[in-house]
Amino acid sequence: MQIVGEQIKLARLRRNLSVAQVAERATCSPLTVGRIEKGVPTVAIGIYLRVLYALQLDDDILWLAKEDTLGKSLQDLGLKHRERASKKE
Repeated sequence: MQIVGEQIKLARLRRNLSVAQVAERATCSPLTVGRIEKGVPTVAIGIYLRVLYALQLDDDILWLAKEDTLGKSLQDLGLKHRERASKKE
């Protein structure tokens, strides 16, 4: 969570926005934005999404688990290969 918080803080700074401005846009308190930037794990995911939206980064959430290499490999191991019977005419 600390790395995510640092990335959100850097995004805010690149946009030259204050904590108060992001908080106003995300309809939360500046204290909450500060907690997000510090990586406090008790902040609700919905608040994270509102902050990402305020920074115009809400589409980034769609990249989570997009390339699930491990999951796809595990799924492939569990697939049963069935032979199809020939069609009867």
